[in-house]
Amino acid sequence: MSPALLDGEWLLVDPDAFRDRGPREGELVLVADPRRPDRLLVKRVAAIAADGLLDLRGDAPEASTDSRDFGPVPPSQVLGRPWARYWPPRRIGRVR
Repeated sequence: MSPALLDGEWLLVDPDAFRDRGPREGELVLVADPRRPDRLLVKRVAAIAADGLLDLRGDAPEASTDSRDFGPVPPSQVLGRPWARYWPPRRIGRVR
């Protein structure tokens, strides 16, 4: 799968997207890196374990830092859902 996002793109994030329901498999989420909380990551929910933890993966597995590195994360760590790209101008639009 080719990456939905490229380095340097700027996104709009809906912090309330998962207020009424948790993220579903296949959705993009914004989370703080569990190893470096000052670093934000956009990842896709690959699976939801029976205990409710989210397995997060990047769209480019060979170049991605994701749950394979830091383990599954609880849904409470999700900061929002990226929904639109506004930079660079040639790539403005919804993200999926």
